[in-house]
Amino acid sequence: MVIYKELIIKDKAGVINGEQELLIHFNSFFSEKEARLEFKDGNLILLLKEMDINKLKNYVIENATTKDKHEVLSGILDKIESIKSYGLNNGKRNYVDYNKERKVTGRKGKEKNRGIYYYAQDHPFSKQNNTLPGEYENKIICGDSLEVLKKLPDNCVDMVFTSPPYNFGLEYSDNADAHYWEKYFEQLFVIFDETIRVLKYGGRIIVNVQPLFSDYIPSHHIISNYFIKKKLIWKGEILWEKNNYNCKYTAWGSWKSPSSPYLKYTWEFLEIFSKGDLKHGGKKEDVDISADEFKKFVVAKWSIAPERDMKKYGHPAMFPEKLVEQALKLFSFKNDVILDPFNGVGTTTAVAGRLGRRYLGIDISKEYCDRAIYRIEKQSS
Repeated sequence: MVIYKELIIKDKAGVINGEQELLIHFNSFFSEKEARLEFKDGNLILLLKEMDINKLKNYVIENATTKDKHEVLSGILDKIESIKSYGLNNGKRNYVDYNKERKVTGRKGKEKNRGIYYYAQDHPFSKQNNTLPGEYENKIICGDSLEVLKKLPDNCVDMVFTSPPYNFGLEYSDNADAHYWEKYFEQLFVIFDETIRVLKYGGRIIVNVQPLFSDYIPSHHIISNYFIKKKLIWKGEILWEKNNYNCKYTAWGSWKSPSSPYLKYTWEFLEIFSKGDLKHGGKKEDVDISADEFKKFVVAKWSIAPERDMKKYGHPAMFPEKLVEQALKLFSFKNDVILDPFNGVGTTTAVAGRLGRRYLGIDISKEYCDRAIYRIEKQSS
């Protein structure tokens, strides 16, 4: 039995000139595995399974010989063209069961044999999760992230969302170029070690980072490789398209020459890792993402404008609230504990509080911490 997707072409269509001729011709031209046209309860119905869209377009051109036929056939084409979700099979769009997972015999055994996320299988992480101490819950703490994190128990944070700063007060002069980035990543990874320790089993770390193309430092790769070496599971990568086309086209000597073209980046990355297990447990009633949001957010390219109010908050490198909101809804539950060890003026913690998550933000700057607290107090008043 063929299963179809049912589309109403005309409500209460009534009789049109040459209707039987049209139905007979259409149903003889297209096979039962493609589409059927019929009247049902006074409506003109298209039963659709799969379609070569170019074949349909040619059919419309050749057979829309009267006003009535043109209206019907154009309506069929428009209805099919409006469907954005379908599979592809030998050039045809498949509209039925295209997203059903194909059953593979012995799937689990085959995954084991080929080594699914083999790089993290011998991880040292405990499955015993702990509670974040009350004195750190829903707090903005001004201090050294490393020292504050060391006070937290293992496995007490559900999710880390952060964007690391591009300095830790290091000197960056012509005489220090050879060692600057080595020292930078060394200090960054010491803090990341602590975030891994305090992250729960099944928790997620999401790092917003851009490649520092001016120094040819692929920071997103360096950071991702570090987490992999630490036995975290790479869950995915989201491309944050900022649509920022104002960056320069060329470096000195590279204009219109293959010698060293200067590549433009209008996007940043969200690198996503899980600790121990890809599954993060939570209560069904604590899910706050809608079906439409889920379908949109799992497409791993997010077109979100950059933050426009950085002058308002006095911070030179903020990410927008929408970026955090989408990440929190897709990867965390309400009441989860969200940590940002480089909290800045508190975008992560402000969004976490607004979405019913618990939070802990840490930053070395008292000025930034005061602004982060003010943001939370303002949205709760």
